[in-house]
Amino acid sequence: METGGFAFYTESDGKLAETERRKIEYLEARIDYSRPESILHVYNKVLQDQVFRTPVGLVFLKKLQDYLLKQPQIAPERVQPIPLFDTYTDAVEQRRQNERENIRERAAEQKKRANIRFQISVVLNILLVLAICAMFLISVQSEQPNIFNYERALVDRYAAWEQELEEREQAIRERERELDIDRLDTVQTAQ
Repeated sequence: METGGFAFYTESDGKLAETERRKIEYLEARIDYSRPESILHVYNKVLQDQVFRTPVGLVFLKKLQDYLLKQPQIAPERVQPIPLFDTYTDAVEQRRQNERENIRERAAEQKKRANIRFQISVVLNILLVLAICAMFLISVQSEQPNIFNYERALVDRYAAWEQELEEREQAIRERERELDIDRLDTVQTAQ
């Protein structure tokens, strides 16, 4: 949220700054810059009550402080320094450190996930290669004709048919011989 030229990290801080901006408008409308003592009184009261805490209010306080320090009738030691209620180095550094740690943790987690995915991929690829090798082995050793043994299977099949045909032919010839012999015997005995 943006207020008074500042972009605030949270919406609640932005709303607080907007409230302070309205208070500044109210004070500016009522401050009489011709009376430095009254401005000093308002300045000290605002500091005492801690009315302003955001950069919007602190810029206004700095403006009043600079005005009071330029006035010859007001001693500089009477103008109090503006107290800051936030620690900047530790809080900002801690936030940056937390952000860096979060980034490192996310990167480590992503690296871990990528490593796990890689390991799963390697295992699956090995299993697929083993499955393909098993399929080739089964195909090579199979009795059914396939791309690896079709020629051998066809030759074996035709050889078996040829052998069967030759055996039948042999049996028929033997039978014919027996019949011819018997026929000759009967023809010779008949004559």
